Amino acid sequence: MPRLGLSAVLLVLLVLAGCGDGGGDITVYSGRQEDLVEGLFERFEEATGIELEVRYGDSAELAATIAEEGDNTPADVFFAQDAGSLGAVGAEGLLKELPAETLERVDERFRDPESHWVGTSGRVRVIAYNTEALAEDELPDSIWDFADPAWRGKIGFAPTNASFQAMVTAMRLEAGDERTREWLEAIKANEPRLYENNVQTVEAIAAGEIEAGFVNHYYLYGLLEEQPDAAVANHYLAPGDAGALVNVAGVGILRTTGRPGMAQQLVDFLLGEGQEYFATETDEYPLVAGVEPESGLPPLSDLHGPDVELGTLGPELAATLELLDSVGLT
Repeated sequence: MPRLGLSAVLLVLLVLAGCGDGGGDITVYSGRQEDLVEGLFERFEEATGIELEVRYGDSAELAATIAEEGDNTPADVFFAQDAGSLGAVGAEGLLKELPAETLERVDERFRDPESHWVGTSGRVRVIAYNTEALAEDELPDSIWDFADPAWRGKIGFAPTNASFQAMVTAMRLEAGDERTREWLEAIKANEPRLYENNVQTVEAIAAGEIEAGFVNHYYLYGLLEEQPDAAVANHYLAPGDAGALVNVAGVGILRTTGRPGMAQQLVDFLLGEGQEYFATETDEYPLVAGVEPESGLPPLSDLHGPDVELGTLGPELAATLELLDSVGLT
């Protein structure tokens, strides 16, 4: 059998890359911020020759959009900031089942028990705080304690952020709707500053607008890249606390995609080369064995939020959004 020349081999590889999909782009609905993942998407395009049409937005809003679009959604892949948004789309029956070999690359703690999505990177909810205004021992070890009037005018967060909404969902599942509503009402009475996202929240802490904010752990490191001398640090809440939720960004393939092969390639890329990217570029926790997070982060195995499975967050998202709206926080 004759050997293929280099040009022929490259041609075969490009054909295989789109095998069964008929060529063309794939559309990604991304709840991950553009400045965090644009470089990763560019690497995928360079590695595969597949072009991505990316629509960026809030994860919960994109989940609602997909549900509204239903079988007519142009999305092939949903790349979400949190498990709750993915679970909400899965609960609508709009995500296809992922292959076992894909799911098994990630610990079952960080994937959908129904096999419709898989975690791509981990993060923990923390309290970012201004080190010039507060000593760490002045911060509570429980999210519930921020309802104390002593925190009036001192805290901030992004109520429309999917990770905040997932935390509130975990609070509801752990302590019930009544206690969670009481906490939200007390937080609102404390006159918090409300921001569009976590980036704005940590920037406000650095600027002295607020003393503490509810964010994901990795936003601190993005801030320090821009402002190395910023007086901001992370405070980790007590293990088991609802505010210490360990969540994931994750990905699912739409059931209606016409390019399942290309979509699967993107999922595999996120669980392959993407793991090193998350560790080094976004300071998140890689979820595939053999890739280590950046030094200085507590081991993921040592982080434990409430006794709530990530797969239970999605079906509860709508009720959480209704609660936040009724309290006046969205």
